[in-house]
Amino acid sequence: MKVRIFGYSAIQRLMITLAFLTVSILVLSACGSESAGSNDSGKLRITATTGMIADAAKQVGGEYVEVTGLMGPGIDPHLYKASQGDVRKLDHADIIFYNGLHLEGKMGEIFEKLEKSKPVVAVASRLVESQLLGDPAATGEATHDPHIWFDVKLWMSAVEVIRDSLAEKDPAHAEQYAANASAYLAEMEKLDAYALEQISSIPEKSRILVTAHDAFGYFGKAYGLQVTGLQGMNTMSEYGSKDVSELRGFLVENSIKAVFIESSVSSKSIESVIEGAKKLGHEVRIGGELFSDAMGDKGTPEGTYLGMVKHNVDTVVESLK
Repeated sequence: MKVRIFGYSAIQRLMITLAFLTVSILVLSACGSESAGSNDSGKLRITATTGMIADAAKQVGGEYVEVTGLMGPGIDPHLYKASQGDVRKLDHADIIFYNGLHLEGKMGEIFEKLEKSKPVVAVASRLVESQLLGDPAATGEATHDPHIWFDVKLWMSAVEVIRDSLAEKDPAHAEQYAANASAYLAEMEKLDAYALEQISSIPEKSRILVTAHDAFGYFGKAYGLQVTGLQGMNTMSEYGSKDVSELRGFLVENSIKAVFIESSVSSKSIESVIEGAKKLGHEVRIGGELFSDAMGDKGTPEGTYLGMVKHNVDTVVESLK
């Protein structure tokens, strides 16, 4: 658009032109900012950290929510650092869900800042001390095992937290959130019963689950498995030759035939244990890949929480039975 200015000196004309341009820039910036933070669909914008939480939010929220997950397949939440793009997704969300129990340890400061302006909800918030496993290697406030999703009963509590948080933020659709949650919780009840039945089919002496890092404590406690890992509960903890030697000895002593790798942890660590056992004359094979801190690819059964847990149960049973 051309602006013609008559009857003013050159300096006055320049000042008016600059003022006009400044106002135009401010208006355009405001429009851009409003567009970036708007939601034309009218749906509640949710940002979740892990895939398990994002899946639960989709199941409960249904058609009334738009869910963005930060950590996709193969991502280790213990080591995850939020990118600038992640920060924007968190900033534009109406509500944020994260695991808690220091699973997302590197994102704590971000959550503290954002909770001043919007709901930032830890889905583990309703679990009490007696329901949680300790982490003997942890320091400071991070004293609990955060892998609560592997006990389906405990994860049902997380779903209830999501349900109630959505209803509080969007009371107009509270009844639908409750109905969606009820249907999802019923499926989880079936999964919990399935896991108990299948794991119990493994001979008792063979119910030993060995993995790269100790993420399956809740799984073992809930379904009757002895669990041990080369690394601690947090993959930030390093393992050494002593850890490899001790686990190798454990495999030989207990005549364990299969160990498991994880989708979000390098297999090199567990492969070194297998090689060590082989040198002692004990053959150990990889029983399969388990999903621990992340789900499978989108569009696959393992890309959902229910499918991921069922995959783990079936893989363990097939290899240890």
